[in-house]
Amino acid sequence: MATSDSDDSLYPIAVLIDELRNEDVQLRLNSIKKLSTIALALGVERTRSELIPFLTDTIYDEDEVLLALAEQLGNFTPLVGGQEHVHCLLPPLESLATVEETVVRDKAVESLRKIAAEHSTADLEAHFVPLVKRLASGDWFTSRTSACGLFSVPYPRVSSSVKAELRTHFRNLCGDDTPMVRRAAAGKMGEFAKVLEVEYLKTDLIPLWTNLASDEQDSVRLLAVEACVSIASILPPEDLETLVMPTLRQAAEDKSWRVRYMVADKFTELQKAVGPEITKNDLVPAFQGLLKDCEAEVRAAAANKVKEFCENLPEDVRETIIMTNILPCVKWSFFLQELVSDANQHVKSALASVIMGLSPILGKDNTVEHLLPLFLAMLKDECPEVRLNIISNLDCVNEVIGIRQLSQSLLPAIVELAEDTKWRVRLAIIEYMPLLAGQLGMEFFDEKLNQLCMAWLVDHVYAIREAATNNLKKLVEKFGAEWAKSTILPKVVAMAQDPNYLHRMTTLFCVNVLAEVCGMEITLHVLLPVVFKLAADAVPNVRFNVAKTLQNIGGLFDNNVVQSQFKPCLEKLTSDQDFDVKYYASEAILVLEG
Repeated sequence: MATSDSDDSLYPIAVLIDELRNEDVQLRLNSIKKLSTIALALGVERTRSELIPFLTDTIYDEDEVLLALAEQLGNFTPLVGGQEHVHCLLPPLESLATVEETVVRDKAVESLRKIAAEHSTADLEAHFVPLVKRLASGDWFTSRTSACGLFSVPYPRVSSSVKAELRTHFRNLCGDDTPMVRRAAAGKMGEFAKVLEVEYLKTDLIPLWTNLASDEQDSVRLLAVEACVSIASILPPEDLETLVMPTLRQAAEDKSWRVRYMVADKFTELQKAVGPEITKNDLVPAFQGLLKDCEAEVRAAAANKVKEFCENLPEDVRETIIMTNILPCVKWSFFLQELVSDANQHVKSALASVIMGLSPILGKDNTVEHLLPLFLAMLKDECPEVRLNIISNLDCVNEVIGIRQLSQSLLPAIVELAEDTKWRVRLAIIEYMPLLAGQLGMEFFDEKLNQLCMAWLVDHVYAIREAATNNLKKLVEKFGAEWAKSTILPKVVAMAQDPNYLHRMTTLFCVNVLAEVCGMEITLHVLLPVVFKLAADAVPNVRFNVAKTLQNIGGLFDNNVVQSQFKPCLEKLTSDQDFDVKYYASEAILVLEG
């Protein structure tokens, strides 16, 4: 009996071993994902003595299996007996942190960082720190890159002598011969700086950071820019000018556009870290340089930060700096694109998305004098995204200069585009109309733009007419069915009398899209009579579109209305002389009866 119990207790591990050795990757992966269940079945003692050593010995599998294993082990602390025994998880994770596949190593490091927090101080020094040292001095670059992500976790909790050893190992990694290791060190330097004492930050880490920021590899230098944000936020203001700014100035003018791009991308974070004085003296000229950079990607990244950078400027000099330093660069950066043959839309689009945000900062007079000409130029840009970014942010300008001023300046440009001879330009403006309606409000929209929307319904290009009907639906969703009844529907109904059959068909298309948003009551009393009248139209195309319309909107009404009004009309159409009319009428009856 005892032997039988023993066999039963061995069964889970036997199944695991069999599945882990199976040729099918999916089976092995499923087995790894069930590790916690197997560990529970084995109990903490046997998990420590049998399962963990077995897993440590079998790390040779496919990357997806190893990735799942690295993730599972990060949650294993309760299954091995809690904090007292958590160090037994280190050997398999140490092996996983040295494998070739980056995602597996990263997940192993993530799990190591997680379980490091569950170590006691004594166990950190006895087990975790030796692991970090082994990884940091490993023969393969893979182990050394993994080590870079582990220094910040034990450092705050260990003794001074161990801290000194960790700093020494980190220094060695920063000067490693392999660029991948230096890159990993540069990437983790910011978080290590946050746990380091200020004196060692100045004496040990900043010289290392300066060297990495001058590294021959641009992939290392750009990661050093990220570390700059953390370092600058820790140092007292008096040390920033001497210890940080020379390196930051150098990065902003780096020969590699990727490094300059990273400076532009992190610019507002750097601005907050270094404070107002250094921003005025150093960052403003650097930002001007980035806005005028020779690489479009850098200009676009800087352009995206214009609004936030301006908002964070000291209040006493904000307007002056914007008007004398930033705005001329913005104008240069936008209009330069007009002069070159390969106009970069990303820069203009980035500028358009943030430039409107300067209005509340600069006030009414400056907006009217300096920003409105820019907005007008962007509204006429050939890139749809630039136009959309301007239109979608009109409310910022509206709040500052008022709707009347806006209508006198920007709306004529919008109307001009809406009547452009190129149908694709008209199409683009139609797509922005619901957005404009929301920005301007019902009353102003009715006064200035409603007529334009109705004119599109009789455009000579079908794509415009189709877009115009969908536009009406979106406007009704915004302003409501009562607005539609009094403003839109009379004009739609009047089109049913138009001598041009294409315009009569547009009436039917409008009914198709408006029926649902207007509701059953309005559709029944206002729109349906028009549809039934068009069933007797002289043009077959109009008649078969009546059948299709009745089929589409039939679901909105109860069976009584369908039987008493829809069906007689459709049955009459089934005996039409035109084959297509008969076909669509029959189809509609089948659908409505189904």
